[in-house]
Amino acid sequence: MTEAVIVAREEPVFYRRAAEMIAESAEAAIAARGKFTLALSGGSTPTKLFGLLASDPFRSRIAWDKTFVFWGDERCVSPDHKDSNYKSAYDALLSKVPLPEANIFRMKGESGSPVEAAAEYEARMRGVFGAGSFPKFDFMLQGMGDDGHTASLFPGSTGLGETQKWVVAHRVDKLKALRLTLTFPVINAARRVVFFVGGVSKAEVLSKVLSGLSVGYPVERVKPHGDLIWLLDAGAASKLGANIRQGATYL
Repeated sequence: MTEAVIVAREEPVFYRRAAEMIAESAEAAIAARGKFTLALSGGSTPTKLFGLLASDPFRSRIAWDKTFVFWGDERCVSPDHKDSNYKSAYDALLSKVPLPEANIFRMKGESGSPVEAAAEYEARMRGVFGAGSFPKFDFMLQGMGDDGHTASLFPGSTGLGETQKWVVAHRVDKLKALRLTLTFPVINAARRVVFFVGGVSKAEVLSKVLSGLSVGYPVERVKPHGDLIWLLDAGAASKLGANIRQGATYL
C-alpha cells in the first residue's frame, strides 16, 4: 500500500486535483485492461467535483463508453429523491456525459427489501468483476464523516465486521435508518482509494486518524492493497499534526 496526504489550499484546486486523479486513473485502467471501474461516494462534497468532470477538458478526456460507474453506498430512498446518492451524481454528472445506461450500476435503495437489494447489487457486481475474490475497483472515491464513518459504515453498525459479503444492508442507529453499503473487504481490494475530505468539521477526527491517535473510527479500517490518498481542503487539514504536515504535499 502506498499512502499519501495532499492538501489543496484553494477550493478550485481541491476539486480540480480530484478530477485529474479520476481522469488519470481512467486513462491508465483503459490502457491496461480496456475498461475503467469507478465507485462514487455520496454526500455534498463531491457535487462540485461531478460538475467539473461533466465539463471540458475532463468530459472529453475520459472514455465514458469504457467507464463503469458504481456507488459505495446508498440511502433507502427512490432514485429521484433529494437524498439519493444516485440522483446527485446523475444530475451533476451522469446525465451530462456520453455514458451508456448499461454502464451505470445504481443501488436500488427503494427496494422493499434492502437485504435483497444488497444481494442483487453484489450479483450485478459479480457480473462485471467475475465471481472470484473481491472486486478490484480502479478508483474508489470515499468521503469521511465527522464521526469517522466512510461509505455507510458508521460506528457501531453491524456491517463493520463483515468479511465475506460485498454489499450489506444494515441499520444505522445514529440516523434511525437503513443503508446499503459496500463492505471493507471490497474497499480494501481497490487499486486506488481516494478520500476526498472537505470542511473544518472533519479536522479533529482526521488529525487523530492520520496521526494514529484515534479511538477506533471505522475509516481506520480502510487499508487498501493499492494506493490510499487523502485529498484534503484547507479546513479539513487545519488540525493536522506537525509530522503529517511535513510529509504532506501542498497544492
